[in-house]
Amino acid sequence: MQPEDSQWWRSSVIYQIYPRSFADSNGDGMGDLRGITQRLESIAQLSVDAIWLSPFFTSPQKDGGYDVSNYCDIDPLFGTLEDFDTMVARAHELGLRVIIDLVPNHCSDQHPWFQAALKAAPGSPERDRFVFKDTPETGHPNNWESVFGGPMWTETKNADGSTGQSYLHIFDSSQPDFNWHNEEVRAMFRDVLRFWLDRGTDGFRVDVAHGLIKADGLPDFTPDPTAASMGGTEELAPWWGQEGVHEIYRDWRKVMDEYEGNRVLCAEAWVNPLSLMAKWVRNDEMHQAFNFPYLSCDFDAQQIRHTIDESLGEFGKVGAPSTWVLSNHDVVRHATRLALSADNPQGDGIGPRTPNLPEPEVGLRRARASSSLMLALPGGAYIYQGEELGLPEAIDLPNEARQDPTWFRTNGERYGRDGCRVPLPWENGKPAYGFSDSGESWLPQPANWDSYARDAQVDDKSSTLNLYRRLLQLRQDHALGTGSLNWVEGTEDDVLAFANGNVLVVANYAQNPLPLPAEAQAATELVRSQELDSAEAGMIPGETTIWFQLD
Repeated sequence: MQPEDSQWWRSSVIYQIYPRSFADSNGDGMGDLRGITQRLESIAQLSVDAIWLSPFFTSPQKDGGYDVSNYCDIDPLFGTLEDFDTMVARAHELGLRVIIDLVPNHCSDQHPWFQAALKAAPGSPERDRFVFKDTPETGHPNNWESVFGGPMWTETKNADGSTGQSYLHIFDSSQPDFNWHNEEVRAMFRDVLRFWLDRGTDGFRVDVAHGLIKADGLPDFTPDPTAASMGGTEELAPWWGQEGVHEIYRDWRKVMDEYEGNRVLCAEAWVNPLSLMAKWVRNDEMHQAFNFPYLSCDFDAQQIRHTIDESLGEFGKVGAPSTWVLSNHDVVRHATRLALSADNPQGDGIGPRTPNLPEPEVGLRRARASSSLMLALPGGAYIYQGEELGLPEAIDLPNEARQDPTWFRTNGERYGRDGCRVPLPWENGKPAYGFSDSGESWLPQPANWDSYARDAQVDDKSSTLNLYRRLLQLRQDHALGTGSLNWVEGTEDDVLAFANGNVLVVANYAQNPLPLPAEAQAATELVRSQELDSAEAGMIPGETTIWFQLD
């Protein structure tokens, strides 16, 4: 075991880069590795510890690169291995570690292994790398529904045109699931880990880390129709959260521990309750797990307090930090989501037909308050690109521009995730807001994003960008990530107040001003989420978070 003070990931703030939407260096409308390298200094200025890149591997791009056809090369859309090495070197110069996405549950149907499986006979070693089953006359091997809509099985055709076996895919039909009971699959991924670790990669975010093992016998299962498609319900689907996944990550941890420099594994595991999620971060498995129950909270003080307590308790039992998150590339941006009044299951997205769309000002105010509270919590935290600009969800994307498989597999009934993936605005008044010199953009950017552009916010003291800069610098200065939380009792139900070291954090989730706790009366204010808000002495404005320094 490393000494705790060398375990940077316990208190780190990690900035997620969605490569195709971050910065385009060659004008083709697609973000790339050179674009990331050119803009890295802006991220370093935020006082974060690391960057995490969503997939850039060779891929047909049916699902934004989460359909991988070669795990050990760069897709030409994003550059070359040399570009990757240059980016890693520049990040390390700036004091940023580099985490990359790994997609082990499934590959692309264009992966050489799957192409070989299609040509091979039932029962062959080639097919055993995937999950093939005989196709019954009644339809599919079981009733499982894909995360993206439609059946989780696709039938193949034999050489004579007759119906062949069906293969399993939790996601799109172009993403066949690996059979993780197969030793060839396990050995291949050990090689993939070492390939990227040898190039200086500091760790991996593991996509669908709860999905690799399926329940024995693949039994029929009908999930709660209101549940999030990626899991997260108390009742586990037979394709989520099976015990066998932990053997895989214990094996991976041994590979990680062969390397110096505190390389890390972070789980995308949509499981509930938090006591189950904590299994992914036991001391011989992964280092972090995204806290999806926290991300899923409403803008509600008591719900958030309960989730914080449960998180610190359950992760603490296994000696792991909690890792807080509010947005990522799979959910509606929290500058919009926190003001939605209707249910919004993960992955469904929102669009022009969504009822009761919120006022942008309400969503941004709640997002700033929520981020201000999150960044004061002990443990690690993740920031999704653009949230530091206050970016809302892009709602009015034309139907013909949408690219998420969910949109197509549900015949437009569910919008999917395109709205949180629109390329970033860097410079107001420039083509594509500076994302691309040519003005090209793989998803259209809203016409009213000039005020969100980074350069428009740099000199505005009240901007969301400068709020994040102050919060992150104060978090670092006061070592909040390695601190501990002590609640201040006796506040109104809509007020949360806690001390972390010598910083007192007070958050008001009501729309109206409420009394500050007595502890704040004599304390020095450090930062507030709404610079222009004012309230009478002894009160905190509605939907606002304030940090104070205690004597």
